[in-house]
Amino acid sequence: MTGSDAPAAAIPGAADTIVAAATPLGRGALSIVRLSGPRAHQIARTVCRRFPTAPRKAVLTEMHDATGAILDQAVVVRYDAPSSFTGEDCVELSTHGGIVVPTTVIGALIAEGARIAEPGEFTRRALLNGKLDILQAEAIADLIGAGSRAGQRVALQQLDGGLSRRIAALRDSVVEIEALIAYDIDFPEEDDGPIAPERTLAALDDLERRIRELLATAKGGELIREGALVVLAGKPNVGKSSLFNALLGSSRAIVTPIPGTTRDALEAVVDTEPWPIRLVDTAGLRQSTDLVERLGIEVSESYVRRAAIVLCCGDDADSLREVVSAVRRVLARVEGLPDKPPVILVRTKSDLDGPTGVELSALGEGLSTTATVAVSAETGAGVESLLESIGDALNREAGAPELDAPVLTQARHQLGVARALTELRDFRRAWREEALPATVAAVHLHAAAEALRDLIGGIDTEQILDEVFRRFCVGK
Repeated sequence: MTGSDAPAAAIPGAADTIVAAATPLGRGALSIVRLSGPRAHQIARTVCRRFPTAPRKAVLTEMHDATGAILDQAVVVRYDAPSSFTGEDCVELSTHGGIVVPTTVIGALIAEGARIAEPGEFTRRALLNGKLDILQAEAIADLIGAGSRAGQRVALQQLDGGLSRRIAALRDSVVEIEALIAYDIDFPEEDDGPIAPERTLAALDDLERRIRELLATAKGGELIREGALVVLAGKPNVGKSSLFNALLGSSRAIVTPIPGTTRDALEAVVDTEPWPIRLVDTAGLRQSTDLVERLGIEVSESYVRRAAIVLCCGDDADSLREVVSAVRRVLARVEGLPDKPPVILVRTKSDLDGPTGVELSALGEGLSTTATVAVSAETGAGVESLLESIGDALNREAGAPELDAPVLTQARHQLGVARALTELRDFRRAWREEALPATVAAVHLHAAAEALRDLIGGIDTEQILDEVFRRFCVGK
């Protein structure tokens, strides 16, 4: 059953009218309170002195509680089912901001019969009423949580249905192959004759190619959604924190000449194009007997193991060699690490005496690093070149991102598409080698179609929906 097929009676809690603040409580000019459900209009009329006589009409009204005490002067907008976000009767109240006003308004609505919404319940109702599919619901959460312009663009593209349409087209292609097999099984003696195996095989080849192309976007999609983890590693006092602050344009890390000042990892997002970067300033990689610093060094090593790119920082040739060696020792201890992250050699404090550009390039070549960059946090020289080198390395690792094309941004998407590809390959093996009767081999085609269907709107169980909406705020 898909979202558009779900009858109202099958929607958990559909008889309830729910309420929540759609904006964070706190100091601000306005707060938006949302009400949705079969009694939304009735409850709002009880609390509002004036109520719109027509949908999508804004009315200025006083709001009061059951005792008649005035709570606020607000703007109320009415929405009628099914022409609302949730597909139900809805009301949106624009109250004054703060904590007391929206809280007392919500309290008055609850007193009249509404209940507080669960996290993501408004969007969940929209999905179950056929207003959007699961991928679009996930896109709403991604858009709200976007930490970069790239993440924003990808989420908007997914909300517009781009990924849903691409998944649906793949599923339709699976069904077409199923139809070819079914025709061959059920009507082998028709005038047109049996379906040529070459025709089925060509359709299968094309479908597998398109699925592989979509799967190839998963790594880039994760980097866009989460930000590429770029870790600054190096000995203490070589300028990592100064470089961190220069890349951010603000003083997040404490910069002192005392080794070991950064005892924990500092993390911030740098909104660069096309890849957003999760920049991490770590404690120096060195041996230490100080318990607190040792814990910081262990955190640093953990980040290095998970990094998309490691910036090996040093202010002279010896410190650069030492940090590259230390990073590779950390990575060598990780069992089953599929790909080692690219290492960029970063000569810090380039405004002071140190290796020349030619010497730095030769050093990087000898250490087999991805790129070499000289930077000065003091003057800003080389910072843009470093960001370009990071972008180039990410392009080589994940492919240049197409932000306006559908991409897989979550593990659930990747697993579903990968499962469909596996089922298609199992079908090919069983069908081509005639290891199984065609009717049995076709079970793999059905499983592939189901895997793709579940990504868009297969909601036979509550488990998928519970996981999707776990990340939502209450008012959405």
